[in-house]
Amino acid sequence: MSAIASLFQEAARIAAAFRQAAPARHMPTHDYAASLARFEEALPAAGSDMLDVIRRLSHGAEPGLHATTGPRFFGWVIGGSHPVGVAADFLTSAWGQNAGNHVVAPAASAVETVAARWLLDLLKLPAESSVGFVTGATVANFTCLAAARGEVLRQASWDADVKGLFGAPEITVLIGDDAHTTVFSALQFLGLGHDRVLRLPTDAMGRIDPATLVGTLDTVSGPVIAVLQAGQINTGAFDDFAAIIPLLKAKGAWVHIDGAFGLWAQASAKTSHLSRGIEAADSWATDGHKWLQTPYDCGYAIVRDELAHRRAMTIAASYLPLAGQGERDPSHYVPELSRRARGFATWAMLKHLGRDGIATLIDQCCASARLMADLLSRQPGIAILNEVALNQLVIRFGADLASDEGDALTRKTIGKIQADGIIFAGGAKWRGRDVLRLSVTNFQTTSDEAQLAAQSIITAFKSVSRG
Repeated sequence: MSAIASLFQEAARIAAAFRQAAPARHMPTHDYAASLARFEEALPAAGSDMLDVIRRLSHGAEPGLHATTGPRFFGWVIGGSHPVGVAADFLTSAWGQNAGNHVVAPAASAVETVAARWLLDLLKLPAESSVGFVTGATVANFTCLAAARGEVLRQASWDADVKGLFGAPEITVLIGDDAHTTVFSALQFLGLGHDRVLRLPTDAMGRIDPATLVGTLDTVSGPVIAVLQAGQINTGAFDDFAAIIPLLKAKGAWVHIDGAFGLWAQASAKTSHLSRGIEAADSWATDGHKWLQTPYDCGYAIVRDELAHRRAMTIAASYLPLAGQGERDPSHYVPELSRRARGFATWAMLKHLGRDGIATLIDQCCASARLMADLLSRQPGIAILNEVALNQLVIRFGADLASDEGDALTRKTIGKIQADGIIFAGGAKWRGRDVLRLSVTNFQTTSDEAQLAAQSIITAFKSVSRG
C-alpha cells in the first residue's frame, strides 16, 4: 500500500471512529487553555512522519471538540455535517481544486451551476437569480448587500464601483431592531456603518411592525436598502414579507432577506406559509451548513439581478480567462478569487436527500422542537417564551419568580445542563432577561432524542431548584 493510501485510510479511520462515538459524546473535556497546552511547542526544525502527524493531531484535538455533529447539540443553529457531505468534502480536499474560474476548475464550476439551479428550485426563488457559494451567511449577507449598495446608488446616477462612497448620495438602511449581528457587521464592512441605520420596532417575537414601517417610510427619501429576517435567531420568527415588501418596493428600496436558517422553510409544505411573499425580495442569504447539513463552511448569496451581483463581486485581471456565453466563473459571485470548491458538498447533499428528503428533515427538526416545547411547558416553573413555529425555543426557568430570581435560576439551570452533558445548549438574553435557547437543526434529532433532551432539562431544573 502506498504512503498516501495509508495516510488517507488512517484519516478516514479516525474520522469514522469520531462520528460513531458522536451521539454519546458530552462536553469537551479540554477548554481552550488545555487544548493549547496539548499543541504548544516551538516550531520543529525537522519534519515528522505523515501518519504520526495525523495521529498526533487527532490525539491533541479530540478532547477539545464539541459534539456539534451529535443529535443533542442545540447550542447554536448548527447542522450535523451529514456523512455524505463530509465524504464529498474529503474529495474536495483531495482534488485540491481552486474554484476561482471555469478554466482552473471546470468540474467545480459546472457543479456550482447545477447546484445553484437546484437550490433556486428547492427554495422557490426566481430562476433568473444568481448564486454565490460563500463561507456562510455572514459573507452571504455582505455579498448581497454589496450588490444592493451598488445598485441603489446606480439608480441615483452614482457609480460606487468607480467613485467609491466619497460624495455619494446618502443611503438609508432600514433594519429590524432584532436583526442578527452579522448583518450589522456586513453593513460595517461595506462602509454603511453598523449604527448608522434606521432600526425598526419589533413585536414580542422580533418581527418588524408593518404599521410602524409605514410611518418610517414617509420620512425617507433617496436610495434605500431594507433588511428583513427569515428566522429570528432566538425565536425563529419571520417578518411579514407579504405585507412589508410591497411597501418597501413602492419606495424603490432594495429588499434583502437574512435567511440563514429560516429561508429553508420554503423547502417544506408544512413551513412554507411562514415565508409567504419572500420571493418578491431582491436578495437572500442562507447557509448550507445548517439545514442542508453540509460541512462547514458553506453558505449561499442569492441575488435576483445577476448583473448587479457580478458588478459588485467580479475580480478581473489580464491573466485570468474570461467566461464566455453559458460559462460560469464562481469568483464573479463572491468576494474571493482563491476559494474552496464548496459546490461539491452542496451537490452531494441535494442529490442524496432530494426534494422530499430535505422537506422530511426540516419537518422532523420542527416536530422535535415542538415536542420539546410541549414537554417542558408541562413542568411548573418552566416557560416557553416564543411561538414555536420553526426550530427555535426560548426557555425561561423560574417563570413564577421575580425577574432577578428567575435570571439567577435560569443561569444555574443552564450550568447544570452543561455539567450533566446529556445535551448541549447555551444561554442568551431575550427582552432583557436570561433564557436558555435551543436550536434544533440536526438530521439525527428524532422524537426519541427530543424526549431524552427535554427530560434532561427538566431533571437539571429540578436538581437546581431543590438546591
